Amino acid sequence: MSEQQNVSQTSEKPSLAFSVSWALSYQGGAMLVAATISSYFSVFMTDTIGIPAAAASIMMFIATLWDAVNDPIMGTLADRTKSRWGRYRPYFLFFPPLFTAVAMLLFLNPNLPTMGKIVYTEVFYIMWGMLYTILTMPWQSILPAHIKDDNQRNSLIQAGATCMAIAFTIASSFTTTFTSFFGGSYVPLMAIYGIFCTIMYWILFKTSTERYILPVEKRSVSADLKKLLKHTELLSVIVVWMMSSLGYGLMFGSSVYYIMYYYERPDLITTYMLAVSVGAIVSMMVLMGILLRIFKGSVVKAFQFSQGVALVCYVILFLFGKTSLILLYVLTFIATSFGVMEQAMINILVNDTIDYIMLKDKMTLSATISAIKGFAQKCGSTLSNSGILAVLAVTGYVAGAIGGQPQSAMIGINFMRFGIPALTCIIIIACLAVYPISKYYGEIAEMKENM
Repeated sequence: MSEQQNVSQTSEKPSLAFSVSWALSYQGGAMLVAATISSYFSVFMTDTIGIPAAAASIMMFIATLWDAVNDPIMGTLADRTKSRWGRYRPYFLFFPPLFTAVAMLLFLNPNLPTMGKIVYTEVFYIMWGMLYTILTMPWQSILPAHIKDDNQRNSLIQAGATCMAIAFTIASSFTTTFTSFFGGSYVPLMAIYGIFCTIMYWILFKTSTERYILPVEKRSVSADLKKLLKHTELLSVIVVWMMSSLGYGLMFGSSVYYIMYYYERPDLITTYMLAVSVGAIVSMMVLMGILLRIFKGSVVKAFQFSQGVALVCYVILFLFGKTSLILLYVLTFIATSFGVMEQAMINILVNDTIDYIMLKDKMTLSATISAIKGFAQKCGSTLSNSGILAVLAVTGYVAGAIGGQPQSAMIGINFMRFGIPALTCIIIIACLAVYPISKYYGEIAEMKENM
């Protein structure tokens, strides 16, 4: 829902099966797995497997950095895939079961010495990240290939983001309850989530088409990247993608540490994560649509306003969050309700960028652009995942020492939870002030009318 709707577009309404499977494949089943890993895997490494925080930080940095690097590789491969099933659809068929198996293996605690556990965990974390990328790039690319109408695209993006928020609610708030049914093991949970993910991807394979793509020309990967990199005006968009990932990752990845060690109330983990997650659902289902109507479809203005509200809440919580439990819950809910819609809005920016490159360079680089977005997000995830553990290591965090953390660790945990997210809001607002694609919405709409 953006300014380009000022020019009408001929639309073909997507089928219900396509809409449901697109929303629930990556942002449903795969996101349940990803949300569990994002919220609990760091704690699982340090407190269950027994990997020192410093070593875990280096492991996460290496794994997520490689994950960021392989995103552009995967994107360019997807854009060049030729098969009887199409360019992007084959990836929906074969890789979800493998993704499920690796997620299950990731949550084993092998009977090995510490170094053996480090190697085992690192190998399967890297494998999981690569498979997650393989599922993400084609999924992102199939939407503009299947649908050209912006209203329909953006409605599906909002629906998918709502599914993502619900997935995070389930995974972040109820994982400890679910795992208690399995004797504390995450493995059966990964199997259930993975089977659901696989079914949704197979339905998406069956119901999707690739109508709106241009033929693949015979050109090198470097040629594609050069075409994209010459558009230096898109740098601000890439920074927005990265900062959104960093802020979002810290929101979930640091919350368990914050409540357990900064507030010293591990009994409140479930209710606090529920406040975060319900805020995310409200953000996607209610507030995003309201803001887009208030700002007359301008994603950029709605995005800036939402980040501004979240910024104010983060600053107050950073300074006074520990003074009142009610203040913590209320402002966390408000910050999440406005902040999390960024996860839907950045996907709208991806589709804007795909259309912009098609207009300027007469090329379909959907997966490559999605991969650049993925690269930026993974850079943010690298900073988030390894940064949490690095801060803990540097500030003297003691695993399991509830009520016995040094003051330096307490300051570090508070800064991760609210200080850094406040900085990401400021950077996003500044970058959106120079968003380069807005002035081309009319030309983009005309181009799609002629497709």
